Amino acid sequence: MSPLVVPLILLILLSGYFSATETAFSCLNRARVISWKNGGNKRAHLVMKIADDYDKFITNVLIGNNIVNILATIIATIIFAQIWTDPSTSALMTTIIMTLSVLTFGEIVPKTLAKMFPEKFAMFSAPIIYTLSFVFYPLAFVFLLFQRLGKKVIKTPTESVTDEEIITVIDEAESNGGFDKENGELIRSAVEFNDVTVGKIITPRVDIIAVEKNMSMGEIFNVFKKTGFSRLPVYDKNIDNIIGFIHEKNFFFALHDKAPNIDNIIQPIVYTQEQEKIDDLFKLMQKKQTHICVVLDEFGGTQGIVTLEDCLEELVGEIYDETDSVENDFKKQSNNEYIVNGNGELKKFFEQFDIKLDEDEEYTSNSIGGFICEYLGLFPNKGASFIFKNLKLEILDIYRHRIKNIRITILPPKEDEKDE
Repeated sequence: MSPLVVPLILLILLSGYFSATETAFSCLNRARVISWKNGGNKRAHLVMKIADDYDKFITNVLIGNNIVNILATIIATIIFAQIWTDPSTSALMTTIIMTLSVLTFGEIVPKTLAKMFPEKFAMFSAPIIYTLSFVFYPLAFVFLLFQRLGKKVIKTPTESVTDEEIITVIDEAESNGGFDKENGELIRSAVEFNDVTVGKIITPRVDIIAVEKNMSMGEIFNVFKKTGFSRLPVYDKNIDNIIGFIHEKNFFFALHDKAPNIDNIIQPIVYTQEQEKIDDLFKLMQKKQTHICVVLDEFGGTQGIVTLEDCLEELVGEIYDETDSVENDFKKQSNNEYIVNGNGELKKFFEQFDIKLDEDEEYTSNSIGGFICEYLGLFPNKGASFIFKNLKLEILDIYRHRIKNIRITILPPKEDEKDE
């Protein structure tokens, strides 16, 4: 056996090392390594130092990989020339054997293993690559100059991570067991928080409970007692002219002091439009130190109100205190029948009944009742019914020109769907 066989094997293994290192640094979980780094792990600190200068890293890896592959090919040519004296046979066998060896032991196997354990392999490889970066510095310097020149000639747009990409990562993390459903929903809500407009969380005008500034203290007391609210909007003459709000604590202090009216406890209120993003409104309400905001329509009238709690609920889900009554918008009557609240959220309606919309289907309504009017193109009468997807919807109650309750019946699948 030729004494060159051992160096050849070592060179192929080195080729596998460089290939595995490239894959490990490409696939490693940066967040995980950063957490190790923040915990004081020096090896993780070195990994991040290398990963943060990826152009330099990949240049050094490619230099190393190409050097060992070229040397391996030269040595293999010498070895096989001794075995097969015919030049054409020797060249053919060198090509076949080296291609299979490099592909198997220099590419496929090491890259597969490195992809399975990218962080561990990167931690193992970091000191070696860091040392080699000094050895390859002259060559790497030249190649990096060409690389920078190429970037200047071919200008590429700067890419940023979109909300959709972040949500896709969260979905994958959930499916792989990295997140549970509750944590995934919380992160999705945080990502989507700055895209939600005030119009989605508004309490509409017809549902506003407010007091007139000239109402007697006894009448206002009864409103606080009946609603259990801690704050009430105050209007002057009509609901389109909300001038502020009163806090329950201040009202009862004034009542105890026998104040004749609420003039001295009315606090200023914030105004906004339904198109405003709720993250902007949230910051404004924090700055103004207020918990309630009036939403104005295009004519300056009152369209509804939004509270700080409404903004928070969009982020963390429903918040209930000891005075709230928990209402279920979907009351199951039987296996295929539900009574649904018309004020319920449309998104939850689609999720509840596993409704998949077609690409050309888009609804702007936020409530189930609003969706029904939008879908039908008119306001339905009590008792009206229609079919949507695999559901039959029947209007049960209408209150103040609003759809209050709907009976929803899940229809059996059609014959062609059964066949599928």
